[in-house]
Amino acid sequence: MNATLSTHVLDTGTGRPADGVLVSVFRGDELVGTGTTDADGRIPELGAHGLAPGSYRIVFDIAPYFRGQPGGSAFFTRVTLEVELADGDHYHVPLLVSRYGCVSYRGS
Repeated sequence: MNATLSTHVLDTGTGRPADGVLVSVFRGDELVGTGTTDADGRIPELGAHGLAPGSYRIVFDIAPYFRGQPGGSAFFTRVTLEVELADGDHYHVPLLVSRYGCVSYRGS
């Protein structure tokens, strides 16, 4: 059984969801899922048919989001997380981000 993956990006500098952030998922060099956060900062599913167990890289391209905000730029332009997915589990990986900091965790 394949795992499922979702995310939620929140701008902790403004206290609001980060709308329009491109998120890509790679297994090795292969792109296996992509999506753009909605008005609530969410992508409900990355990887259309689930993801086989294994190692993945989740890439949050946050530079365009911050360029569109007042102040126009950020220190962090991309956040990359490497994760290990097990068979059949659901993984929710939120990203809390501001112009000068970021944190992530496994959510529910």
